[in-house]
Amino acid sequence: MVRFIFIIYLVLIKQSIGEEVLFENFIKNPEKKWEFISDQVMGGESDGKVEFIKEDDKSFARMTGIVSLENNGGFIQIRKKIDYSLSKNSKAIKIEVRGNNQEYFVHIRTSGTILPWQYYQAPFLATNAWETQNINLNEFKRSGIMLAKNINPKNIKSIAIVAYGKEYEAVVEVNNIIIY
Repeated sequence: MVRFIFIIYLVLIKQSIGEEVLFENFIKNPEKKWEFISDQVMGGESDGKVEFIKEDDKSFARMTGIVSLENNGGFIQIRKKIDYSLSKNSKAIKIEVRGNNQEYFVHIRTSGTILPWQYYQAPFLATNAWETQNINLNEFKRSGIMLAKNINPKNIKSIAIVAYGKEYEAVVEVNNIIIY
């Protein structure tokens, strides 16, 4: 009887906490999974780079660059595709970030974001100390009315970290990305 109650307890705990899926920890060949993209693909003038660093037993990506609004530009990003289906019960993304006290964004592309300029976006602040940011999927805003209002987690195809929308120097570092 005690064993049965313990099993029920574990099941209830798992349901209340939810399941976490490690999307990226930047340990195993992140350079093969992440791509750097700037607005230069559409004629913009923003420029930057991504480096994958190990420091004090922490592996992370560092994206740096200059975001320029010249020539209808305005972004740099690193993006990783998802080659598996997430649970329909996924509710949020948890990221550990550090930066230069600027606002950055997480962009999500889904099977419904057909055009290159379509995405779902949520902001976060990257301070000069490592902080964990929790972003609920219902906080993401669609880039246009042609997209569904809400993200279906099973349809997520990629996640990006983006410096966007204003002229500034970008310095953002990202550690663990977890979907839960």
